[in-house]
Amino acid sequence: MSGFLTQHFSRDLIVFLFAVSGGITFSGIIASTYRLAARKPQSKAGAVLHYAVMAFAGPSVLLGNATRSYRKEGCSNLAYVMAIAVASYWAFVLGMGILTVYGVIK
Repeated sequence: MSGFLTQHFSRDLIVFLFAVSGGITFSGIIASTYRLAARKPQSKAGAVLHYAVMAFAGPSVLLGNATRSYRKEGCSNLAYVMAIAVASYWAFVLGMGILTVYGVIK
């Protein structure tokens, strides 16, 4: 029985870690591409596009901003841990979306 649980737990852990890392990678690619291609939004359509892109680029932007603030001692340890937790969950959701699309295509 313990081998059965260990096997399933390790598989689920690997899927979880793969989803989080895939979500962070996807988020970083989107954020970097957007920073290279876009300027500050000056119209309502530009603002809508900015928010739509940030829905996908959010985890890497949040981690970057939180790390910068933490290094400058602008936020507490708890705030930094909460930012990491939120960004990790956000990346997990993005990664699961990627895995779902891959499963449908395959």
